[in-house]
Amino acid sequence: MARQARAIQTRESILLAAAAVFDERGYSSATITEILQRAGVTKGALYFHFASKEELALGVVAAQLDVGELPPQRTRLQELVDHGMLFAHQLRHDPLTRAGVGLAMDHRREHGDDPAPFHGTPYQSWIDRIGQVLAEADRHGELLPHVVPDDTAQLLAGAFTGIQGMSQTLCERADLTHRVIVLLQHVLPSIAQPSLLPTLDLGADRAERLLAARVGTAAGTGRAGDGRPAAERSADLSSGAQRPTGEHGIPSPRRTPTAVR
Repeated sequence: MARQARAIQTRESILLAAAAVFDERGYSSATITEILQRAGVTKGALYFHFASKEELALGVVAAQLDVGELPPQRTRLQELVDHGMLFAHQLRHDPLTRAGVGLAMDHRREHGDDPAPFHGTPYQSWIDRIGQVLAEADRHGELLPHVVPDDTAQLLAGAFTGIQGMSQTLCERADLTHRVIVLLQHVLPSIAQPSLLPTLDLGADRAERLLAARVGTAAGTGRAGDGRPAAERSADLSSGAQRPTGEHGIPSPRRTPTAVR
């Protein structure tokens, strides 16, 4: 077991080092030598886990697609919101996520119509994930009758790709959370049942609250990140409708949520 734990730790160290180098230099300029130096491992250890630089890049891409476990929500549309908000947060704060997105975009620019070695993996994986959540929302009666989940998934994935790229160019993604909120505020009313819109929590601190709840639960303390009981924090996360509401049913600004109008 100890050997297995060390192997997992070594693999994680290699991925994090590779992500940092890919993020700083791009795929073509990154070298195995620099990744080895950054990770502090031997060449044999790296090649035990990854047979080539391409395979290592694919490992980074796969890792950035995993946002981890999130607290369950009352609606699938809130889960859709949460995935987008958390991914935006990770793009700002997690080198692994930034590197995975950068690898896909840089490779397309460098290789034109030839998608190898990534084969559109990040884009298709996000389309599939969004499509699955939307399909579940449709089965639960959360979507308007005209909505086609796969078409909407394609739209959201493409729009997110565009706004994160623009945010990166203009301000190193400093305003990405705001841009994602604006995107969702425009898209959700066209796909969601009107009765659900006031319940969706698009607060600018949504990702931080989700992460705090996850950390609190994982620690096994029974309390969430802000000191309240985990059950109370989970209820607060579940739906903006559970908080006191103001005019037009929009949640009050106690935690500065942004309801969809």
